[in-house]
Amino acid sequence: MEATVSNTGTEGKVWGGGNQPLKASYGKMMMWFFLLSDALTFSGFLAAYGFSRFKFIDSWPIADEVYNHFPGSHGDNPMYFVALMTFILIASSVTMVLAVDAGHHMDKKKVTFYMFLTIIGGAIFLGSQAWEWTNFIKGSYGALETKGGQILQFVDTHMEEGDEKMHRVSVDDFATASHKDRVQHERKSGLWFVSEPALPEYSVQDVITGFNHKKHLAVRTQELMPNIEQLKASDDPADVAKAARFESIYVNADQTGQKGVLTRAESEKALKNAVVYVKGANLIHNEYGNRLFGDFFFFITGFHGFHVFSGVVINIIIFFNVILGTYDRRKNNYEMVEKVGLYWHFVDLVWVFVFTFFYLV
Repeated sequence: MEATVSNTGTEGKVWGGGNQPLKASYGKMMMWFFLLSDALTFSGFLAAYGFSRFKFIDSWPIADEVYNHFPGSHGDNPMYFVALMTFILIASSVTMVLAVDAGHHMDKKKVTFYMFLTIIGGAIFLGSQAWEWTNFIKGSYGALETKGGQILQFVDTHMEEGDEKMHRVSVDDFATASHKDRVQHERKSGLWFVSEPALPEYSVQDVITGFNHKKHLAVRTQELMPNIEQLKASDDPADVAKAARFESIYVNADQTGQKGVLTRAESEKALKNAVVYVKGANLIHNEYGNRLFGDFFFFITGFHGFHVFSGVVINIIIFFNVILGTYDRRKNNYEMVEKVGLYWHFVDLVWVFVFTFFYLV
């Protein structure tokens, strides 16, 4: 008995096991596999950041107050520099597209030109990120940290007409330097496994002394102000009690979404729990708010910066190969430019998500 095989109409339309599935070369397929795995890695990092931020939403720093520096300007310029960095990186992605297109047309001169522009764009982005890190690490205002890890910042309660909120005050503007010399703790003079990398600029008492002499100053906490009117109108007694508590200890309880500014009496009480002066940020302390914020910033932006640096190095190698005519002699010609282009576009796309998570949301 003979078996009957019917035609399904799909013969010749599926990959038959050759060396180019989906009409992509082996090299491009491997690049796509690598980018997929790298995308999952970044997704995990950003998901962890999102969960942590959601958990500590009431104490998370406000992005506009952290990333507000611009080269040559001493004012408050929120997000301008980061937006410029993003524009430069996206522009380098455009020049990469033009380099790939020129390679398809076997135009060595244009490939060289656009690859050069891509390298310059990547280098400028890396330099800008280094500048951003420098300002983030150095800090601008300084703050005190309590036993529980809460950050106490300082603001001027005098508001001029047109001001929407109280302005931050630098600890340098009011702290009184003490005349008591303090010796830096070293392993040889104490616990062998504990040492200080450097002495803090001010002691806690220096800051408190200066604060006591400036009656117009107040302490700003990490806590965000809720909608007080909604809490008052709630049927839940706990919400009403919470609203009453906020109005009794905060002078800006009516400013929904702003960090809470304590009354003068509550400020003095909060300062009694301070244990260390902090300025800028590192992996242990940061003046901006929750400790995890600094950790995630260094790790995720640093990991992305390493990818950009790797991309610039690879682009430089490809750039010189183009000049030497290496790809003119190959069977697949300028496919290597296309493969490194895929990696560069991926790096740009990841930055869009990093920019959104850290700077915009």
